[in-house]
Amino acid sequence: MFHFVQCLLALPIRMSYPTKFVGKNNIPKGACIIASNHTSNLDAVLLAVHTWEKKYYVAKKELFKSKLIGSFLKSMGAIKIDRQSTDVAAIKNCMKVLKENKKLVIFPEGTRNKNEDMQLGEVKHGVAMFAIKAKVPIVPMFIAKKPKFWRRNKVVIGKPFTLEEFYGQKLDNDVLQKASDIVAEKMNELRETTLNSLTKKK
Repeated sequence: MFHFVQCLLALPIRMSYPTKFVGKNNIPKGACIIASNHTSNLDAVLLAVHTWEKKYYVAKKELFKSKLIGSFLKSMGAIKIDRQSTDVAAIKNCMKVLKENKKLVIFPEGTRNKNEDMQLGEVKHGVAMFAIKAKVPIVPMFIAKKPKFWRRNKVVIGKPFTLEEFYGQKLDNDVLQKASDIVAEKMNELRETTLNSLTKKK
C-alpha cells in the first residue's frame, strides 16, 4: 500500500511544492535515524515522495484522533507517540524499526519550528537515545523553508555520523545531553551550509 500511495501522491506533491533534494546518496543502506528540523506536517510527505524506500516517522498522538486517519498514517509508517509522557510503547516500536534494519525519521525539536530564520530549537534526547541503544548512524537533514504552495524549496541531507563514543555507557541525563549536543551541532552545521549556499545564489 505504501508504494501505491507514494506513486499516487508523487506528481501532485512535487508540482505543488517544488522542492530540490540534495544529498540523497548520503542515506546509508540499512538502519539509520534521519534527524530533521520540523517546518510543517508536509515534511514527512516531501521526504516520502522524493525517496523510494519506506521510512518510519515519529508522529504526535493528536494526529491519530480519527480511526480512519490513524490507520492510514500507520500504514504509511507513522509511529504514534504521546509527547506529554514517557511513551514506552512508542519507544519499543522505534527500537523495533531499527532492529529490523529499517529507517526511522525523527524531528528532534519535538514540534514545528516557527522561526523565520529556521533557527534550530532545543534538540530533545530521543535521537541520541535511539542511536546509541540501536548503534545506528544518524543522518542530519535540513529543510530550508516552510513548504508553501508553488514556492521553490531546498532540502539538504548531510553525511551520516555516529555516537559510538557513548556506546555501552549508562544513558543518564548527562550522557544524553552531551550526545544530544553533538546532534544539535551537526544539524546546525548543515543549516549554516544550506543557508549560505542559498545566499550565494542571490
